[in-house]
Order: sequence, then structure tokens, then C-alpha cells
Amino acid sequence: MRRIKIQDKEFKLFVPFANIKRAIDNIAMQINNEYADKELLFVVVLNGAFMFSAELLKGIKLPSRVSFVKLSSYDGSNTTGVVKEIIGLTEDIKDKHVIIIEDIVDTGNTIEGLVKQLKSKGAASLKVATLLFKPQAYLKNMKIDYVGLEIVNEFVIGFGLDYNGYGRNYENIYSLIEKKTSN
Repeated sequence: MRRIKIQDKEFKLFVPFANIKRAIDNIAMQINNEYADKELLFVVVLNGAFMFSAELLKGIKLPSRVSFVKLSSYDGSNTTGVVKEIIGLTEDIKDKHVIIIEDIVDTGNTIEGLVKQLKSKGAASLKVATLLFKPQAYLKNMKIDYVGLEIVNEFVIGFGLDYNGYGRNYENIYSLIEKKTSN
């Protein structure tokens, strides 16, 4: 589908699944090479990263475990600037090699907060993998270790990303079509 409508908004095709898959396969290859002799713990940030994590983990050929956290910083299509922890990490990460799987990094507020929290728990190493990265919106100095695709600062949905909870199920990624206002 080239266009979709979700609630009161229209979206156009932005990144087709073939491009998403290629980016994810590249991240999996990097992780497999970098951690060839190590065991990994993946911490998946719900809800948005569930599709990215499922696809990424299919390509990981190392001993690994998966845990989940649920954070929120959005209301509709706008970031609130406040990161709320809805489901916290219950796994012991001391001396583990941890890779956080995030759907999108824009301002960096959410991922910075999670990294600080996990660093305090004594991980042997801690890295971040994100499917999408918005360098124009990024406000932090923290390195994002694995980036699938860099995108412009537009509101996107699909492949796990949502608008008011809808649109996560699409395999492609779509960007918001801004309505033109007349004067």
C-alpha cells in the first residue's frame, strides 16, 4: 500500500520492508561479528521495538537471552519529554553483555534514561541498536552503536511504530502527510 489512513491522519509509504530487512540483516551481521565469543542479553523496549527485535533476533547466531522493558514518552504524535517506566527490567544484568533494542531514537531522552538505569546495574558492556535514527532531532551526546536507517525528522508509523496505538502491524514504514492549510 502506498497510502494508509489511521484515525484522523494520512500516511504515505516511507521505507519499504525490503529496505528495512536489509538494514536489520546488516545490524545482525555486525553484532554476530563483534560478539562472536560472547553470550548476549537483549533488552527490548516495548511496544515499538517488538517487530524489529523479532526480525533482528532471527539473524543472531550467538547464545542469547531476551528480556523486555516498557517505557513511554509519547502522546499521540508528540513526545512529552517525560519518560515513564511502565514495565521495568527484572533480569539481573551484572557482568552481562547487554544490547538494548529500540525502534527509533529521536531526541534521545528515552534511550539515555534507560542506558543510565542499566549502567547502574553493572553490565559488562552496554550497547544500543535502533532500527531508525533521527540525527536532526537527536539532543544527546551518547553514541548509538547500531543504526538500521537514518531518517529525516518526520513522524513515522509501521513496523512496530504507532499513532495512538494503531499502525504497528504494517510491514512497511509510513510517514505522516502534513495537511496544507490555506490562508
